[in-house]
Amino acid sequence: MRERILIIEDEERILQFLKRGLAYEGYQVDTALDGSIGLDLARENPPDLVILDWMLPEVEPGLDGLEVCRRLRAGGDVPILMLTAKDTVSDRVQGLDAGADDYLVKPFALDELLARVRALLRRAKREDPRVLTFEDLRLDTGTHLAFRGERPIELTAKEYELLELFLRHPRQVLTREQIYDQVWGYDFGGESNIIEVYVRYLRQKTEAEGEPRLIHTVRGVGYVLREPT
Repeated sequence: MRERILIIEDEERILQFLKRGLAYEGYQVDTALDGSIGLDLARENPPDLVILDWMLPEVEPGLDGLEVCRRLRAGGDVPILMLTAKDTVSDRVQGLDAGADDYLVKPFALDELLARVRALLRRAKREDPRVLTFEDLRLDTGTHLAFRGERPIELTAKEYELLELFLRHPRQVLTREQIYDQVWGYDFGGESNIIEVYVRYLRQKTEAEGEPRLIHTVRGVGYVLREPT
């Protein structure tokens, strides 16, 4: 799956420069011009990495780049690359203490930013094989083994990617477009039923011994991993 990067930057010129450069490298890119919108986007569709400007306009009192960084860090372990014109040692310490994983001073070369993005994503992957769980469903991202209770489930490569996507976004309704983009990486066209086919495969395997359904259809929208009704 292509990594998703969220850019939170209030300078439109820099935002578009970063968006073009990252998209050209094959990343999916979401953008926000202020911290409030950025935090909402991070909650709705958790990114694999955040590029965050320190000097954001305070659309809410106290919600500058440092506070956005603290809230992102409190919400999870997403890698955060902070951009700033501040370049003293004390400034860097302050940014890192707020939860940033790396720090890049403006102006910067795009090649250096891309190298830092790759390094942060590699580090995050090394730290993440982990076991994703929901109810009695488990998926080990290191070994690619899945279980329903104590029962092992054999998965094909695409079944694994689809199940991983659901487990990384529990209770979040995933649209058909999001699933196409994340698992297949291109559009099959409106008439394709490939998602329905693979969801059926996953249901057959996760419900093989009469277990309650966890992958539910949201009619007209997509699918969601949630508790049995």
